[in-house]
Amino acid sequence: MSIGVSSAFIAEFSSDVKHAYQSQGRGLLERVRVKNDVKASTYKFHKMGKGMASEHIPQADVTPMNVGNSGATATLTNWVAPEYSDVFDLEKISYDERDELVKVVAGAIARRGEQLLLDALDAGANATQVIENFGATASGVTVTKLRRLKRLMDAKGVPMEDRTFVHDAIGMEQLLGSTNVTSSDYNSVKALVHGDVDTFLGFKFILIEDRDEGGVDTTSNVTKNFGFHKDAIGLAVGHQFDTEINYVPEKVSWLINGRYSAGAIGIDDEGIYELLSNNTAVV
Repeated sequence: MSIGVSSAFIAEFSSDVKHAYQSQGRGLLERVRVKNDVKASTYKFHKMGKGMASEHIPQADVTPMNVGNSGATATLTNWVAPEYSDVFDLEKISYDERDELVKVVAGAIARRGEQLLLDALDAGANATQVIENFGATASGVTVTKLRRLKRLMDAKGVPMEDRTFVHDAIGMEQLLGSTNVTSSDYNSVKALVHGDVDTFLGFKFILIEDRDEGGVDTTSNVTKNFGFHKDAIGLAVGHQFDTEINYVPEKVSWLINGRYSAGAIGIDDEGIYELLSNNTAVV
C-alpha cells in the first residue's frame, strides 16, 4: 500500500468504528439523560421541583406553589484512543488489522463513556439511600435487596419505566442462585436458558465486566451496585465520538485515533440508590 490512504478507506474505517462503538457497549449510555452538542466545558442539567395543589377560595388571591428549580453541573473531559498501524503490516494484513483496530478503538471509547456514568452514579447516590445487608451475615445480590430497592424508589414516586440496575458478574451469579429469579413462575425463562437476567422487578439489568477503567466499584469485598432512573443521571457530550487517521513519517505508520468529550453527573439523588453486596458471599 502506498503512503496515501484513500478517503474511501478513511470513511469506511470511521463507519466501521462507529458501528462497533454502538454495539460493543453494554447499553448504559442509552439508559441515561443525554445532552448532545455541548459548546462549553460544563453543562448544567436542570431539576424542576415538586408542586402541591391548594384549595381554591372564592375571591381570594391565588398562592404560587413556588416550585424550586435546581441543577447539577457536569464537567466535560476529553478522551482519545490512539494506536499506530505500521505501513508494512497494512500491506500484508490490511483488512484483518483494520477490523481488529475497529474493535479496539471503539471498545476503548465505549467503556470510557460508561465509566464516566459509573463514577457519577457512585458520587451521586444519596448516603441515606444505601441498601446494605439484612441480618448479621453479609450477603450478595439478593431478591430481598432488590425488593427493598423497588420499594424505596416506589415510595419516592420514581417513575416505573426507565429503571436500571447495574451490577457485576459476581452479583449475577448470586442472583441466579435464587429460585424467584430462575423459576419461570416468577421471571422470564431466559434466566434458565441463557444464564442471565434481562429485566426483573421492573429494572433493566446491565452487567459490567471487570475493566481496567474501573468498572463497578469494589472495596474490601463490598461491591457497589446501582439502581437508578434515567432522568436521575445526565451525560453531557461535547464532542461526539469520531475517528481520525494521519500518517506519521517518524513512525512509518498510520496513527488511528478515536476522540470523545463528555461529562456525567447525578441530577437527582432520590433516583439513585446504592445496593451493597459482599462479593465473597456464597449463594
